[in-house]
Order: sequence, then structure tokens, then C-alpha cells
Amino acid sequence: MRLTIPLTLASTLLLTACATSQQDAQTAAPKTYNYACESGETIAVSYPDPDSARMEYQGTTYSMQIAVSGSGARYVGSGLEWWAKGSGPGSHGTLFQHNADDTTGERLESCTAASAR
Repeated sequence: MRLTIPLTLASTLLLTACATSQQDAQTAAPKTYNYACESGETIAVSYPDPDSARMEYQGTTYSMQIAVSGSGARYVGSGLEWWAKGSGPGSHGTLFQHNADDTTGERLESCTAASAR
């Protein structure tokens, strides 16, 4: 009996600590990647979860959903398409118009990742 109470207490504290760590990881703000584009524009992209991207471009924020790609990660939404290849500084991102027939349209920006915050 004397050993049971301390073990129960220790187990409860350990489980509480694990649950708190998972909550902190889930509520942490996603990292934002900043891209410098050939045109002089900048694009900031964050990935709140594996299936979505949030892009800031020309003063507007766009919500995008993952789409099928042959290579890299492709996100589509609001008439735009963001295609990213690689990760971290030096990785490449291209912004296209996205056509109503679900095809890739005109290239709008070609960018290189400068930093992450």
C-alpha cells in the first residue's frame, strides 16, 4: 500500500506532463517561410497543417489546400497555385494562376526562400 500511492502519483504527473507537451506542440504557431521573388515581390508562406498553406502576397492572405503534384508540394486556392520544392533557405517556390478547369495557368512569380521565422 505504501508503494502504490507514490507510484500512482508519479504516473499521474507523468501523463499530465505528456498531455501538456502534446497540446503545446499542437497550438504552437506554424513556421513562416519568406521568399524573395525575381520580380522584387516577397511571399510569406506558413503551413498550419500538412494539408494546407497560408500565403501572404501583395498585401492579401490566401488560404490554400494541398493538391496532387508530380514533384514538390503544390497548394491551390483563390485562383492561385503555390508550388514549393525543397525546404529552408535556398529552396524554390513558384506562384501560378490556377485555372477554373483545375490546370496550371500563367506563372506569376519565381521565388527563393530567404528565411524562416
